[in-house]
Amino acid sequence: MPENGWSADRIDTKNPHPARVYDYILGGKDYYPPDREAGDAMVEVWPAIVPHMLENRKFMHRATRYLAQEVGIRQFVDIGTGIPTRPNVHEVAQSIAPDARVVYVDNDPIVLTLSAGLSSSTPEGRTEYIEADMRDPAAILESPQFRETIDLGQPVGLTIIAIVHLIMDEDDPVGIVRRLLDPLPSGSYLAMSIGTADFAPEEVGRVNAEYTARGMPMRLRDRTEAQGYFEGLELVDPGITQVHRWRPDDAVDPEVRDEQIAMYGAVARKP
Repeated sequence: MPENGWSADRIDTKNPHPARVYDYILGGKDYYPPDREAGDAMVEVWPAIVPHMLENRKFMHRATRYLAQEVGIRQFVDIGTGIPTRPNVHEVAQSIAPDARVVYVDNDPIVLTLSAGLSSSTPEGRTEYIEADMRDPAAILESPQFRETIDLGQPVGLTIIAIVHLIMDEDDPVGIVRRLLDPLPSGSYLAMSIGTADFAPEEVGRVNAEYTARGMPMRLRDRTEAQGYFEGLELVDPGITQVHRWRPDDAVDPEVRDEQIAMYGAVARKP
């Protein structure tokens, strides 16, 4: 594991963490034995979790490119960043607009430990990192990093990728997203991916059970529930769809079947 001086006791190495399991399954190197064990168990019960996670990552890239290139967004807030895996949001955005600014948010200390991978900004742009839990939007919005980087007089791209399935109903995930959106000006955008069991209920149910048994409970949501995150917003075509079907770069990969993808994705404009 990389070392950068942060106290090791801040990182829970005894229990798996979703961000590190995700990193392991995607072929990364920043994980611990419990994360590897959890990842192996997920792949065993649902081998499609590998293309599922890859397609979710590709969706994030396409959504960021759309916002930077086609809409002209120049500042982004990325919630639930996870282990830095290139290209990250700022690398995609700054490849189009070198002056783009990005604030990353995550609550796992290992992401902060590895945040050098999130700070390789162009000279014209800027990146900042906030260690915070998305269940506390005020901690994000009132942080010095947010206030110094994000101009609330200009549209913002809010990206919340593959995280709300880890927020239980009692924590009101729709309300959390709304509180993050509320201070953003008209013309801002929300890009989200939302875990679902709609397309492979039995297989994804087994993954859910494995996550829950390892202390990482999930709440998967159907399409109607996914729509709740976008109420009052203007959905960008093609609306809410599986992530591999949201504006694919070419034709949808024929080797990727719908039942392999357990994530809805959408991008919407705040009027």
